[in-house]
Amino acid sequence: MAEKNPLLLLDNSSTMSVLNEGEFKCQNLTFEEARGIIDLHDETDILRCFNNADIETIIFDYLGISKRNFVYKHIRNMRPGQDAIVFKLYITRSDSQPVIQADDGVEAKKIQNVFVYCQYLMRLS
Repeated sequence: MAEKNPLLLLDNSSTMSVLNEGEFKCQNLTFEEARGIIDLHDETDILRCFNNADIETIIFDYLGISKRNFVYKHIRNMRPGQDAIVFKLYITRSDSQPVIQADDGVEAKKIQNVFVYCQYLMRLS
């Protein structure tokens, strides 16, 4: 029986490292679809291929995925038949730059907008 490939969780930069060879198919996912796919897998069947606390905050706090301790592993190539969910950050300059007072009285200025979207990546061959 063939070994099952783990689901990979990728970000902008780790995506580029797994696309070295092969044929791929990519499609956009809703947040609900991404959450559903991750929830279908056991913690041990998922590898986190990035070290970015902002992306982890997005996954657990904003997408509503229950906090789990996914093992980190740098992946150079996806295997044929392997799937991944890509969390893409899209950052734009803020058109408005309001200044707010933080809890401790320090001023903070908004300088950018951060957006995220999800993609499902499959290596076909």
